[in-house]
Amino acid sequence: MALVTMNFESQYLMVNHEISVILPDKPREQSPADFYGSGKKYPVLWLLHGTFGDHSDWVRKSNIELYACENDLIVVMLSALNSDYWNWPGFGTGYNAWDYLTEELMPLIYNWFPASDKREDNFIAGLSMGGMGTIQYACALYDRFAAAAVLSWAPIDLRARLKEGNLPDSPREANRIASLGGVENYLASDINVWDKLPGLIEKGVLPRLYFAIGQDDFLYENFVAFRAYAEKIGLNAAFEEYAGYQHEWRFWDLTIQRALKFFGFESRDGGNPF
Repeated sequence: MALVTMNFESQYLMVNHEISVILPDKPREQSPADFYGSGKKYPVLWLLHGTFGDHSDWVRKSNIELYACENDLIVVMLSALNSDYWNWPGFGTGYNAWDYLTEELMPLIYNWFPASDKREDNFIAGLSMGGMGTIQYACALYDRFAAAAVLSWAPIDLRARLKEGNLPDSPREANRIASLGGVENYLASDINVWDKLPGLIEKGVLPRLYFAIGQDDFLYENFVAFRAYAEKIGLNAAFEEYAGYQHEWRFWDLTIQRALKFFGFESRDGGNPF
């Protein structure tokens, strides 16, 4: 198993930045020259962390390295602070997490690593805040990803919540609104997945979507409300809920395996057995 931790100066985050990248195993019976010189391109999972996390979370707290190697899958894990994977031009010298993924990290990964840039070979998943980023990217950049997995998060009806100009009591959401220049800009942005989904469904352009949550998660009610809305608007997505799980790593380790199966990674023939 190859695990790369890379530190570089990011043009879009305006800071030295670390990522972790899991690369497929070299089979022990194959020579290094043959394996590394094959020119083969591998599928990629862009895996997003949640609030308080960073690029190391998934490696330290789940078995993602094992699951990736079993499926000859590259996994890219970035750090995004608590940015909601959004652009924050007013923070310091600018912290543009949304643009960073597509305009900087993707070119780096596709050109410096044996990673396929084909839509059918690219997948995105995340937990909690990373789930929020996942569905936003999947809806706004639907031509980049074959499928997406949203764990322990679900879109909410922002327009209903902010009706009559009421500002949210959440400082985090108030910061988002202020950064975007007001409520109307906020509702028109790609953050407002709820409003954008009907048009995307009509166009037939969405990636395949998977949503999962624990029944004891504090966001469970949001999940139930969104699932009802999804049925109403005709969203073709997979929804799974599990009893006995909260907002926790045992659940995310379980459901990232379910997500990989949903993406089509089921062979477990890759990698070395030990």
